[in-house]
Amino acid sequence: MKIRHAVPSSLVALLVVLSASCASDRGAYVRLNQVGYESGFPMRAYLMAAGSQPGAAFDIRNSRGVTSYSASVGSKLGSWGDYTVYALDFILSAADTYTISVTGPSATTSPSFTVGRADQLYSAALANALSFYQNQRDGAGYIPSSLRSAPAHLNDQMAKVYNTPEFGGREGSRIKGDLSPTGAVIDASGGWWDAGDNLKFVGTHTTAVALMLIGVRDFPNQMGAGASASNFNREARFGLDWLQRMWDDNSRTLYYQVGIGSWNWHYENDHSIWRLPQEDDTYRGKDPRYRYIRNRPIFIAAPAGGKISPNLAGRLAGDFALCFMVYRASNHGYANQCLVAAEHVLELADTAPTGDLLTAAPHDFYPETDWRDDMEFGATELYFATRAGDLPSGLPHADPRFYLEAAANWAYAYIHSPEDTLNLSYMDHLAQFELWRAIGLSGNPNGLAVSQADLQNDMRVKLESAVAQAHKDPFGSGYLAGRGEYTFQAARVSAMASEYDYMTQSTRFAANSRKWLANLVGANAWGSAFIVGDGSTFPHCLHHQVANLVGSHDGRPPILAGAMVGGPNGELESGTPRGAPPCPSHGAFAFSKFDGNGLHYKDSVQSYSTVEPATDYTSSSLLMFAWRAAGAPSNTISVVSGRGQVSIK
Repeated sequence: MKIRHAVPSSLVALLVVLSASCASDRGAYVRLNQVGYESGFPMRAYLMAAGSQPGAAFDIRNSRGVTSYSASVGSKLGSWGDYTVYALDFILSAADTYTISVTGPSATTSPSFTVGRADQLYSAALANALSFYQNQRDGAGYIPSSLRSAPAHLNDQMAKVYNTPEFGGREGSRIKGDLSPTGAVIDASGGWWDAGDNLKFVGTHTTAVALMLIGVRDFPNQMGAGASASNFNREARFGLDWLQRMWDDNSRTLYYQVGIGSWNWHYENDHSIWRLPQEDDTYRGKDPRYRYIRNRPIFIAAPAGGKISPNLAGRLAGDFALCFMVYRASNHGYANQCLVAAEHVLELADTAPTGDLLTAAPHDFYPETDWRDDMEFGATELYFATRAGDLPSGLPHADPRFYLEAAANWAYAYIHSPEDTLNLSYMDHLAQFELWRAIGLSGNPNGLAVSQADLQNDMRVKLESAVAQAHKDPFGSGYLAGRGEYTFQAARVSAMASEYDYMTQSTRFAANSRKWLANLVGANAWGSAFIVGDGSTFPHCLHHQVANLVGSHDGRPPILAGAMVGGPNGELESGTPRGAPPCPSHGAFAFSKFDGNGLHYKDSVQSYSTVEPATDYTSSSLLMFAWRAAGAPSNTISVVSGRGQVSIK
């Protein structure tokens, strides 16, 4: 296997970044949506300039060099670091490739960009996202690619189970003592690595699987059988198979994590070694310091039949219920198994939790705070499943009304919880949109704790808050990015805007949906897409072991296409175990001069806070792209809304 990290490649990387994202060295830059603009809608790019721009104008030329649009540079949108940001507003209808040229005090030229139909624009992005998950596969079911040449962690097939360790130390993330085995051994093979490491979490899997299955169900031409290059059917099933291994339905036991990433004096952990995953099964022979690298621990969520943290229980139950809906026609036995497990999981949810929710060991890897939206999601998907008919025998609850009422109760609790306005998970709006559809499907019955109007109003408040934030940001970002999760939240609010407009049969937030998507893929201060392979400028130096050791460092294949990274952050956190090839090797950071307004972005293998990809980050892009490409869900559910029948049978 050839490891590419030579100096010439990194020099090429610097030139590519400077030429594509900077366009000139005269203090002016054009920032735009590098995936492309939807034909016929109002479009916006941005001019960043180091000084005032009196009399500046711009023209847009097509692939033949013919001018298609000309105008004066628009209004000042605000300041960003050392730059002033101006609007470049235009509209184009003809599908083609274009370039923006700015004339005036600071002349500059943009990267080329595409205008086209929405269904065509986003197809490659969805195909890239699918390839990301395929390259993240663990176990014997890996898919050979230019990045993957061998299976990994086959020892997980006979993995020892341990109790959740106690943590301490200055940051509360050092494991105290050795691990405590329960005596059980399970098959924890398969699944996806969580991020740039080799850990696997039920928490992140449940989010990714939910969004894949809803995409397969609602957007078959974008994510299902009608999408030749981005059919997520098999990948969703791969994720479900691993979740089925982590849930023992016979003993009612949930296991929630594979591997450890926390420091201890007496043994190495996943985060202390930089290597390819296929090395782990035999790493350092019998050296006891590496025992948990070779034979990874599995952590148990609760004793058999014990209560389960409600965030995990809600999402896992929802995934299994969706499994029943998606696969009941093609694999009835498997679908029935999923539905039985879904009901059993939800029954064990601890709906009066104390202390931290169970997410990962340690908790600060994924510090979730709310769980009511997860319970709402699980109950709603069980409503859809139980009303579908042809149910397996022995279900605790076969009456769909039971789950509809439960979902409405959890929605009411969520809307009125103190965490509601702070909760930033993907499940918040997805659960509400799904319940809105369920209430319509049931004929808007009386007596529920919430109505369709209540759900719409709560979503509207969140979107209005995002719009208010966007008005304060020169690039129209709807999320206060200094809190982290810039990319995840941009995708979240973009999809939420599409859902709300569908619910209300309006276009109130359509422009925002497009704008927030654009923030992810180039229309930002750094002029970079934060999804690998989407656009002309994207991260080259991922904090990801396979991408760093096997992939290119200059944006040319092989790359971990589709991987969404964390993006700009209020704090630059960094660190990499010894053995990581430096990237960029030249030591310069082309994006640092664009840092501003409290945000920083660094494309460096050491910068895990900005360029580490993750399964849950990436999953948030799926429905964002699918909604924009399709415009509306396909004919999967028939809903009655307050505005009449909405035909999505």
